[in-house]
This record gives sequence, C-alpha cells and structure tokens, in this order.
Amino acid sequence: MSKTIALMVTLDTKGQEAQFLVEQIQARGHKALLMDIGVVGQPGAKADISREEIARAGGTPLEDLLQNPSREKAAPVMVLGCINILKERIANNEVHAVLGLGGTQGTSSCCDVMQALPYGLPKIMVSTIASGDTSGFVGIKDITMMFSVSDILKLNPFTRKILANAAAAACGMAEDETTFIVEKSEKPLIGMSNLGVLTNGTIQALKYFEEAGYEVIVFHAVGSGGRAMEQMMKEGIIGAVFDYAMGEIADDVWSVLRAGGPERLTVAGKLGLPQVLCPGGAEHLGILVPPNHVPEEYKTHKYVFHSPVVFVPRLNEEEIQRVAAEICKRLQYTKDKAYFMIPKKGVGRYSIPGGVLEDKASDEAFFAYLKEHLPPNIEVIEKDTHAEDPAFVKEAVERLISLIEERQAAATAS
Repeated sequence: MSKTIALMVTLDTKGQEAQFLVEQIQARGHKALLMDIGVVGQPGAKADISREEIARAGGTPLEDLLQNPSREKAAPVMVLGCINILKERIANNEVHAVLGLGGTQGTSSCCDVMQALPYGLPKIMVSTIASGDTSGFVGIKDITMMFSVSDILKLNPFTRKILANAAAAACGMAEDETTFIVEKSEKPLIGMSNLGVLTNGTIQALKYFEEAGYEVIVFHAVGSGGRAMEQMMKEGIIGAVFDYAMGEIADDVWSVLRAGGPERLTVAGKLGLPQVLCPGGAEHLGILVPPNHVPEEYKTHKYVFHSPVVFVPRLNEEEIQRVAAEICKRLQYTKDKAYFMIPKKGVGRYSIPGGVLEDKASDEAFFAYLKEHLPPNIEVIEKDTHAEDPAFVKEAVERLISLIEERQAAATAS
C-alpha cells in the first residue's frame, strides 16, 4: 500500500535536493508531500504545500513575515504552521513519515516540528550538524538524526547517495505496519524509571508485572529518560508509574549529568496517576569528567567511576538532605494516595552494605528528612533491605497494582 512521506525543506536553497528526494520516494512506489519551509528567496522546486499556506497555518500571513524579514520572526510561525498541518494529516492517516533536510537553521526548525509529532511516527532529519551533540534537536522524541557529512548545497555523487539512503529509510519505516496504539483498559501501560545500579531490580519488577498481566515501558533515568516518561504520561500513553530511580533529582540539584529538569517528579501527581516511588540512585551524583579525573571538591567524598568519564561521588549528610528537600517539594503536587518505599540497606547497588558508596549516616539523614517532610497522603513504607532485593521489588509492584485496582473500583462505583 502506498504511503505518504512529508518532506520539510527550504526550497529557495535546497530545491534540487528536494526534487531528488521526491523522485527517490516515488521510485519506491510512495508519495511525497513537499512542504516549503523557506520564507525569503524564490523556490527552486514546486511545493505541494506552499510557504504561504504554512505561514497562514502558523497564524501570520507570509507578506507580514516578508516585511523586514528575520529568522527570529519567521521561524516560530513556520514551525507552528508545519505542526498544525502535519498533525491534522497524521490524524487523518494522510502522512506516514516525516523527513527533514537542513543545516543549522533548517535542523532547528524541522526538529522543533518533529518534537511536536506523535511517538511512533517515523521522523528522520538529514543534517549537516548531526555528528555533534544532537540532544537539543532530538529532545525526548524518537527522531533519527542522519549526518549529511558534506554541506547540503547542490547534488553531487556523494549527496545523491546520502539522500537516497534517507529516502529509502523513510519509505522503509513508513511501510512497517507495527502500530503504537495504547488502548484504554483495566491494565494501564506502566512507566518505570531505572538506572544501571538498579537494573537487577528492574528485571525482577518486569517479571512480576508480566505475571500480573501488565506491560511496562522502562526509561533510563539520565535526564531525557525521565522527561520522556512524563511526556508519555501527559499524552495519555502511560497510566501508572513505578518511579524506581530518582538520580535525576539529585543531579538536578547540582545541575550535572542526569538532571531531569524542574518538572521531573511532578507530572504523575498533577495528573492523579497511581504511583509508587523509590529514591533509587539518589544518594550519588553523575558528573562528566576527563577520563579518570577526580574533581577537587569531591576528593574528600567516597566515590567510584561508573565509566572512565562518569564520576560518581557519594553525597554527605548535608548534601543528601538537599536532595530529600527537593523530592518532597516536587511531591507536593501529589494529592492522591501514593506509596514511597525506602530500602534502608541501600537505594542502589553502590550503597548496599559493603558497597563502594556505603554511608549509613548519610542514609539515615536522607530517610529521616523524607519521613518528616513528605505529604501526608504519601504513605512511607520502610523495608530493612536494599532496593534490588526481590522481596522489596515485589512489594512495590503489588502496591502499585493495588492502587490501580482501587482507582478502577472507585471509578466503577461512581
């Protein structure tokens, strides 16, 4: 069955490349929907959706953008226009993949559009800057970045091959019939955070959830993972949460590697989702360093290297209470019943008895602060074990399932 690939290109500078992509897509038996996201300059190819139509969909006529034109003024309008047009067509099953082409500005605009599109829709960005740090472009969406290697200025034997690969990738992704649709049911899709120091426990949790008939999406809690989990909550994909790893909160306090951002740990509470919480991995930081370098300010701390460039210092009593305060502050948004589980013998593999980051005094300060300041609707469950103990994990799973069932029973009764 023929699919439609939307192409976002500035046709004033990349008309030749755009036309080549159209031909490649058509040669594979699919349709191309060419969108001109340029503003100034004459288009070098005929668009299926003109820049005038995109600007109008973005809320500002093109002629207004052309009065003292600037990228700062035009880009947000063209991005919003593309988002509005594509969302409507995707909802109507009229677009099955999106392919962008650009340099710095084009990559920014195309990726801003892609970040607003649904998870699961194929999104490919061919970019001159895809070999560097692409986190700002990818964000928390499933965008595939493809490095163009050379600049995207006119066709040559090399760019033809790169663009042909991109077209083939977009067509192949669009052809795939695997769907990502979450049906409303008595067993909601569960989101679960994880870190490397908790992976054994996560594997146990997945086993227990599976035995109870639940499916789980696990997120690596390194900043982007936690944000993605919460975005899926907002989009109605995830309906319950086992927030097992909170290293993103610790790192957010110090603005280091795994920082989850100011919204992290607030969304489930705001949405009223069933949640069980555990401060996994929150007793240490993750800091990017030159290979095997110990920062001066942490030489008196216990520490370990998670990898040669990821330095992991244990937080002392004063420092860990700052993390506890931030956790409690964010959980004030949780108005419904929830469970906060404290594993007294270690919140991660590094801090178990005999572990390289074991610090009983710091643990006690952490747990005492949490118990005193968590909202009263969040029931604290203390267990005399560590976070990866199968019995601890099983109880967390069972408590989350009990919350889900309680909410369902209350909804049915009302």
